[in-house]
Amino acid sequence: MPAHHRPSHAARPLYAVHGSTLVVARPPADARDPAVARHAPPPPPPPPSPPRRSRARSPYLQLFAHPGTVGFTLGSLLARLPMGMFTVSAVLMIAGERGSYALAGSVTATGLAATALTGPLVARLVDRYGQSRTALPATLLALLGSLALVLCVLTRAPDWTLFVAYAATATTPNIGGMARARWAHLLRGDPAARHTANSLEQAADELCFMLGPVLAALLCTSLFPQAGTLAGCALLLTGTLLFTAQRSTEPPPGRNRAQAGPAPLRQPGMPALLLVFLATGAVFGALEVVTLAHADGQGHRAAAGAVLACQAAGSALAGLAFGTLPPARSDRRRLAGCVATMTALMALPLLTSLTAPLPLLAGALLVAGMATAPTMVTGMALVQRLTPAGRLNEGMTLAVTALLGGIAAGSATGGWATEALGSAGWAYTVPLAAAASAAVLATLLAARPAAPG
Repeated sequence: MPAHHRPSHAARPLYAVHGSTLVVARPPADARDPAVARHAPPPPPPPPSPPRRSRARSPYLQLFAHPGTVGFTLGSLLARLPMGMFTVSAVLMIAGERGSYALAGSVTATGLAATALTGPLVARLVDRYGQSRTALPATLLALLGSLALVLCVLTRAPDWTLFVAYAATATTPNIGGMARARWAHLLRGDPAARHTANSLEQAADELCFMLGPVLAALLCTSLFPQAGTLAGCALLLTGTLLFTAQRSTEPPPGRNRAQAGPAPLRQPGMPALLLVFLATGAVFGALEVVTLAHADGQGHRAAAGAVLACQAAGSALAGLAFGTLPPARSDRRRLAGCVATMTALMALPLLTSLTAPLPLLAGALLVAGMATAPTMVTGMALVQRLTPAGRLNEGMTLAVTALLGGIAAGSATGGWATEALGSAGWAYTVPLAAAASAAVLATLLAARPAAPG
């Protein structure tokens, strides 16, 4: 064949077919020529490797991926633990030194009333000026009140000084509300994570109110009567300092009322929700007093604290499990369902107290407590939804104030029923009736149309 008829290297095929097999031919020599390669198109990129499946992480671990969250959570735990210590410590200290449980109860009741009045005012200052600028001075003032109470008891000061000193402790800021406000600020674009964070905070509350009374009783009885109050002061100061030091997670303050938004009480649905919290608090207060009276009547006074701890333990476990669920489409409907479940489970302590020994009552309280945390988590989520972002601490403190008012009313009613009915077992009808009232109120709230936006 003439040379000019021979195919050049560039015309050689890259592939050849032999039978039914496709064979890749040897690349042309000029393709390896640097002069030609400079003008050749770049080779296609290699196919991407299949993505590796990441292990499913706990939703609680994902919360702490945000910087500063571990610090403020630890600080809030330390600062909240004394909330379950101060009342028990004050009662044991005053009753031990003055010999009067009536005086001790009156002093702590005065402090509770002062907290109900002062708490929303302190929360309003927190929203307006920021957590760090407000929480620490308010905590120092409350600590001075606690130390003044110890001094008045030791120096045998007049009884009225005990009331004044303990009333000064009402300026203690709502650390749990401030922690929830931080989560709401950090997770404002993630409703599922906010739900998990609220469940974590409720479990922390239950843990503190489960361990606090036990620690206070241990310190006051094994060391000296003032040990519980002094240890609570140290924990509160340390926790508040650690909490307020985490400035990066703090929500910005509302500089004026117009920027903060309208008052939470003026929000549609908020007054009705506070009534639900009031009735729910009555459940807690009555359950505590009736259980103490029932255990004492059976000759197991020393075991009363452990029996009550079962209720808090059930609530804490249920709260952690509840946090793994997706958020509700309607917080109002979920709240009505949670309160209805709480009402049904409150029949268990009544039945077991009349027919079974104390260990089975402890088991009934463990099961009954499992409806507490879901109710509180959903209620607090609804508070956050109804409250303007600039007044979130105030809104949550109003809910806590309603809860404390219900606890006081439930405690008084439960104590009266224990004596009037002649049996602490039948007095369990009081928390059952309070739960039923809360269920009716929550159902009426769910039936109301939600405000737009």
